[in-house]
Amino acid sequence: MKKANLLTGILIGALSASALFAYLGRKQLTGGSGGGVTQERSIKVAHNMPVSHPVHRGIEHFAQRLEALSGGRMKCDVFPNGQLGDETEYLEKLQAGSLDIAKTSAAPIANFVPRMKVFSLPYLFRDREHYWSVLDGEIGSHLLEELETRDGENPSGIRGLCYYDAGSRNFYTVGEVKAPADLKGLNIRVMKDPIAIAMTSTLGANPVPMPGGEIYSALQRGNINGAENNPPTFVAQRHYEVCKHFIFDHHSRIPDVLNISSTLWKTLTDQEREWVLTAARESSHFQRKLWQAQSDAAVEEMKKNGVSIREADISAFQQAAGPSRKDFLTGEVKSYAEKIESAQ
Repeated sequence: MKKANLLTGILIGALSASALFAYLGRKQLTGGSGGGVTQERSIKVAHNMPVSHPVHRGIEHFAQRLEALSGGRMKCDVFPNGQLGDETEYLEKLQAGSLDIAKTSAAPIANFVPRMKVFSLPYLFRDREHYWSVLDGEIGSHLLEELETRDGENPSGIRGLCYYDAGSRNFYTVGEVKAPADLKGLNIRVMKDPIAIAMTSTLGANPVPMPGGEIYSALQRGNINGAENNPPTFVAQRHYEVCKHFIFDHHSRIPDVLNISSTLWKTLTDQEREWVLTAARESSHFQRKLWQAQSDAAVEEMKKNGVSIREADISAFQQAAGPSRKDFLTGEVKSYAEKIESAQ
């Protein structure tokens, strides 16, 4: 009897030790470039869009693919609707390591990594095909990788994973605009961005920076005569109720970027990094298809609500806005602009 109890005790002890070692193995943390056993991770992801938006659905796709690729070892907690702050705060939290991944526009990234100002230059891309050819190619990949440094030397605390489509920005106005001269003297709401302000002023309009939530009432009161954005945003904010003229001049195509904290990136194994990058690339292709479908649907909604839609003579707008670029075409911004514009 004692022998049986002793054998039972030994067996239970062996099984317990085996379970413990297996658990510790799953929890083992390995360095950024090493191999070893993958740690179970819970990754905090933030963005400022509603759950119906292509960005949220793209990030959900990223989370699902990452979990699948990692065999359930890497899971994401997604915080939409600006729950964790605005995009500048996201970038600051990524730098501090208190947030793991966040979607932001390329525009606020330029405050931390100046070369990203290149995306704000007016009429940089010829069309959507050129835009994605650049972003999916060597230039776009290099810009994502180079996010890790502010100026080639000093670390930024963030790294780019992929681009998401944010469409093109276009003018919409209370009165009809057919050519650049028609913008002269109009008060046009713009983003609080030096390049956007300079471009609008060069076109002859009066740029009026203001928060997006104030545009509708400002249009109603006549404080502004128009604004600029993409069709899905125009429809979502119901600006078609107060603005009946929309002109596709595609003056800027500023992508969204899915960013990861360098603090987290450095702790990932080579295998984990590959999972993250693969999931990000797949989510980018998924999101851009959703964006195009939503953009097409928004245009149809605009037509239903009596909005006059016009395709601009882009060369005329490009020529008129050209002088606004000169003060910003310096250093790396100039170098990247030349590469982008010469890319096929």
